[in-house]
Amino acid sequence: MDDFLDAWRWIGDAQNWSGSDGVPVRFVEHLWLTGASLAIACVIAIPIGLWLGHIGRGGTLAINISNVGRAIPTFAVLVLLFMTPLGLSDWSTIIALVLFGMPPVLTNTYVGMREVDRDAVDAARGMGMSAGQVVRTVELPLAMPLIMNGVRLAAVQILATATIAALVAGGGLGRIITAGFGRGDRAQMIAGAILVAVMALLIEALMEWAQRRVDPLRRIERRRVSGRPTTDDKWDADDQYAEDSVGAK
Repeated sequence: MDDFLDAWRWIGDAQNWSGSDGVPVRFVEHLWLTGASLAIACVIAIPIGLWLGHIGRGGTLAINISNVGRAIPTFAVLVLLFMTPLGLSDWSTIIALVLFGMPPVLTNTYVGMREVDRDAVDAARGMGMSAGQVVRTVELPLAMPLIMNGVRLAAVQILATATIAALVAGGGLGRIITAGFGRGDRAQMIAGAILVAVMALLIEALMEWAQRRVDPLRRIERRRVSGRPTTDDKWDADDQYAEDSVGAK
């Protein structure tokens, strides 16, 4: 209990929030590593998942290959990358985190595309839409909640795993933990862990909010609750107007 109280005192000490090793600097480093890794993972995994989910072939093989990254210890990948010409750079950490973050994004994107109502897809094709239009206007919006769930999982996993970058001279909040370990300062070690946990909770809440915002069914429900007309309401009004016009004639 005393260690936790000392950790909170460490966090509340203004001296630990200034300088090149201060909490704000480490926070920005951690956010950069997480954001860059997540963005690259999404840029690679989402298009592959969309394409495989659309054609309905090769998804299982691609997911199994991507899951190999989970079986390989991230720390081992970091060590190997630091022995390459990249050396002690952020990009060594980012590459390792991208490999770790891709599986949930790819899996959820593929599954989300495959779970889209086939009747909706067939109706879009029957209207003469091209494959690209079907993906953009039908499959992607309906699969977006599950895709965002994969992005959320990847974000939290990457953020937590980025902490170990400090073990091989990387940046981020993990440096606070390793510095405390080197000094035998239990309060600093626990304080670093608390900061990582708080950051993870904030990212989790932000991504969950974004997931709700992109859900088309939730948007329709919000419109109904607020009394604003939805697309279905407009179609119903148009149909009623057409019926009234025919009846008048």
